[in-house]
Parts: sequence; structure tokens; C-alpha cells
Amino acid sequence: MNLEYKPFSIYQNGDDIKDILQLNTEEISEINSVCRKYPMQINDYYISLIDGNNPNDPIRKMSIPSKWELKSNGTIDTSGEIDNTIFPGVQHKYKQTLLILSTNECYMYCRHCFRKRLVGISNAEIILQLNNVTDYLDKHPSINNILITGGDAFHNSNDIIKQYLELFTKFKQIDFIRFGTRTPVVFPNRIIKDENLLNILTKYNKKKQIYIITQFNHPKEVTNEAIEAINLLKNKGIIVKNQSVLLKGINDSPNVISDLLTKLTAYGIIPYYIFQCRPAKGVLNNFQVPLKEGYRIVENAKSLQNGQGKCIKYILSHDSGKIEIIGETMDNEMIFKYHQSREYESFSVNSVFKGLL
Repeated sequence: MNLEYKPFSIYQNGDDIKDILQLNTEEISEINSVCRKYPMQINDYYISLIDGNNPNDPIRKMSIPSKWELKSNGTIDTSGEIDNTIFPGVQHKYKQTLLILSTNECYMYCRHCFRKRLVGISNAEIILQLNNVTDYLDKHPSINNILITGGDAFHNSNDIIKQYLELFTKFKQIDFIRFGTRTPVVFPNRIIKDENLLNILTKYNKKKQIYIITQFNHPKEVTNEAIEAINLLKNKGIIVKNQSVLLKGINDSPNVISDLLTKLTAYGIIPYYIFQCRPAKGVLNNFQVPLKEGYRIVENAKSLQNGQGKCIKYILSHDSGKIEIIGETMDNEMIFKYHQSREYESFSVNSVFKGLL
């Protein structure tokens, strides 16, 4: 692995964590069985957040494999990413945004990951060289922002992160650069203890605005260490926004979502989206909340917020685009709106339609 700051331990199977979580033989076997298909990776910081006495602990559910992953249906590519791939590691789904799959590694493999086909398993969709990106940007002046993701974009070495920033900040057409990363949530010491990373981000943030798009899903993840990492980024002028995923048995409660939003806004993390959990293979039915129930949860959570917490949007990612879940009708249908569309010329972002997906 290409880490700049290494955690003390990384756990990758049931035997690694049996003493930490007091697992019995059956539980160890179950975890190992899942790991053979969907890898597990968790570091000692994130596993320390688990309450070992609570089998329904939300941190545990997000990070420790369950036998239900092997019983799940679903599709391997829920958002049509393969169809949007220009060449390996580069996707162009929305007119203004170029997406870079920079790695297939993360500091913690989320059990609800919609890229289960890729993360920790295959590097077939990962970018290998940047020459083609330069040519593509030259030919597509409508692209005005870059999203560097993965995997976890901060799992890359500092040299690779610097290479991306050096390249993309040279393009006049680029207004800002985003990093998709759970690092502040699952491994904040990567930021806290790596002054070189902060120096790199500071240098290039002066050339183009850098955004960190992270994913806090539960109030338990908003720790002192996580906030220290966030503050270090904010103090460098970097904007931090949060995209949560609505997850059954983890945060599917108005009070839990409200508590999360309250903590995020208190620490200057901008709530951005709450995503409907995607029906990926190994995820479907394990974590998904029905749309109507999800809408009510989100709306009730928003009702408990001040103006800053109310700015979230409940979003469904679909192969045709990002669809905002607007509400319910008297006819027992739901109202959706294209927030962004892949077929830019065919759909207006103001298109509103009724129906069930």
C-alpha cells in the first residue's frame, strides 16, 4: 500500500479482530466467508469506535462483513459508470465534471459501498496515466471541475496527489478541484500527522479552490480526532462538504440524522447530499430504506434543524443522472426532479416528474 502515514494495524479478516470484538467461532467463519468475495479492511482507529457490547453498533455495521452481503441481489454498476467511462479511470457523465478513479484502495472498506465491484478487488477501472486526460480536457472546454475519487483519494501517496494538483491547476477552464475521501472520518491521522499533505493542499488551493467531499454517516463518527482533521483543512482555506448515505439500521431515524446534521454544521462542515443507498450487488436489501420512508426521515430531520442544516438534498443516483427526491403526492406517488442529467440536451435540470422507481 502507498500510505504516507501508516496506521498501527490494519485488520482484514475475522481472525484479526476476534479478540477485539470477542467473536465466537461461527462469527469468525462468517466474516472470513464474506471476505473471500468482498474484502474487509479496517484500521485500529475506526475499530476503536465500535461498542463491542452492542451487536447493532452502527460503526460495526458499516465496517464488519455480514453474511447478508452474500445473499444480496443487485447490480454491479448501479449508476452506469462503465457506460460513462472514456478510458480506464476517467468518467464523463455530467457536462461540466470529469471524474478520476485514482485508486481502488480505502482506509476502511464500507460494507454499503456502491463500488463493491472495484474497491479492494480490481484495478481495471483505475487511471494508469494522465496523458489522455490532458488531451481530453483540451477537447472539452465545457469541463470546469475535476472530481478525484476512488476508492479513497487520500489513500494515494502525497506525490500522486501533488501530481494531480500540478496538472489540473494549470488548466484555465478548471474552476475548482474536489477530492472524494472518507479519510477525515475513518483515519483522521492521515491528515493530522502529515504536514506534507497539508502543505501540498495549501499550495495548490491558492491556485484553484479545493473542496473535500467526505462522508459522515453517524454522529459517533464525529470524534475529536475527526474534527481536528477537518479544522486543519478548513484553516488552509479548503472547503469541506458532507455527503451522507441513508442506511437501514444505522441512521434511518430523524433524530440520528438531525443529531448528525447539528454536529456537522456546528463544526463548519457543509451538509450537501443525503444519498439513497444504491442497489449494488452485496448491498441491496441490507442497507436500503424504502424511498417513501427515507423521504419522511429526511424531512423530519430537516424540521429539527436551523437554516444551515436544512440545505441538504435527498438524492437518488441513477444511470440517467442525479435525481432529487422532492416529495409525495395525494395519489400515493412520489415527485422527483433531475438535479443533474447525463443526457444534458435531452433533459432540463428543471424537469419534474411523478412516479415510482
